[in-house]
Amino acid sequence: MNNQETLLNEIRKQLSPSSSLNDAIAVALDISYDAAHRRVSGKSKFSIDETILLCQHYNLSLDTIFHNEKKMVVEKTKEVNSEADLVQYFKDSATHLSEFANSENLSIFYSAKDIPLFYTIGGSLLSKFKLYVWLNLLIGKENISSFESFTISNQLQEHSSLIQNVFAKATVHEIWNETTINSTIQQILYFFESGLLSINNATELYQDVKNMLLNIEEKSSQNDIHYHLYQNDLLILNNSVLVKNNVKSKLFIPYTMLGYFITDDLDTTKNASEYFKYQMKNSKSLNLSGTRDRKLFFNKAHQKVDYYIQRLNNQIDLLF
Repeated sequence: MNNQETLLNEIRKQLSPSSSLNDAIAVALDISYDAAHRRVSGKSKFSIDETILLCQHYNLSLDTIFHNEKKMVVEKTKEVNSEADLVQYFKDSATHLSEFANSENLSIFYSAKDIPLFYTIGGSLLSKFKLYVWLNLLIGKENISSFESFTISNQLQEHSSLIQNVFAKATVHEIWNETTINSTIQQILYFFESGLLSINNATELYQDVKNMLLNIEEKSSQNDIHYHLYQNDLLILNNSVLVKNNVKSKLFIPYTMLGYFITDDLDTTKNASEYFKYQMKNSKSLNLSGTRDRKLFFNKAHQKVDYYIQRLNNQIDLLF
């Protein structure tokens, strides 16, 4: 089967049995019935522009057309070089997730190398700080303004809320290890020592992290069927995310701090789903393993935050 036949077959799947493929192609490309018939019969070939139009019209991935066991076409998130880029990044992310917003049996799997995104977006001081960190680390300006002078646009908050809403409706499977909180608590100390974060805000941010840990511990202790937390200290976690329902799935694979490759290739997402299941099978469920194991994990995390709070206090003592 050639590429044109593959594309036509994918379009057929979206049409009712009584619908005419010729009519559908004619409408999508704004061409005559005869011109559409020539393409459907194989007498004429789709141009690259026509192929893209059809994929956009029927929400098809080019992965479907160029499917190959070793190669596939992926989408890439917006490169962030300014605050406007970050707004667009979150807007695009919200658009991807909005496809699943009203899904039944929605599941999200998160390999949490860092604190999962949906804990660090919203209206808290910690969410504002993470946005500040992302912008400064990605843009790389020589003269960085202080955190206290940093403001968040309404658009950024709006798109962040949409992302949070999707996660709130899903059955979430998070895989953490003892290093998941490391980058965040190190960033707080770094920006304080750089003179870009006040002592009051640094202290409050560490308390935000501790409160977040308390909330996650409480949620995992309730054995909620919609929330599953796993500990895995053997595998290297990488912030990859799989979003799926009964109909479709998308895999988000990181390549930079915020940059992701995105694919809905069926074989790839199926393999990713099986790999997540394998990871969970070889992880410790903090929902089911009992109070002792859960307390051990979260106590170590709190001790780590307390250590950084002490380092913060030591810095203050040196100043006075």
